[in-house]
Amino acid sequence: MADKKQKRDNKNYDGDYNPKYRKQRKKVCVLCSDKNFVLDYKNPEQLRKFVNDKGKILPRRTTGACAKHQRDITTAIKRARHIAVLPYTTKD
Repeated sequence: MADKKQKRDNKNYDGDYNPKYRKQRKKVCVLCSDKNFVLDYKNPEQLRKFVNDKGKILPRRTTGACAKHQRDITTAIKRARHIAVLPYTTKD
């Protein structure tokens, strides 16, 4: 009982703090931060960073890309799939 009261009196204690749900840092767009990074649909190694293991295009919240560059990523992946540089799906 004394421990609970002591925690409440502590100025550094936050009642809403839950270590399971801590704030994550905002991801920075790879294409915006590195001006030398050029997205190319003929480079499958580069595009695999933006595709999950099943072949789905990862969303912005996962990749950290801005809206403009996420559209460019999607277009590049679709072009690479169309010319068979990147597979649509993987075999399980």
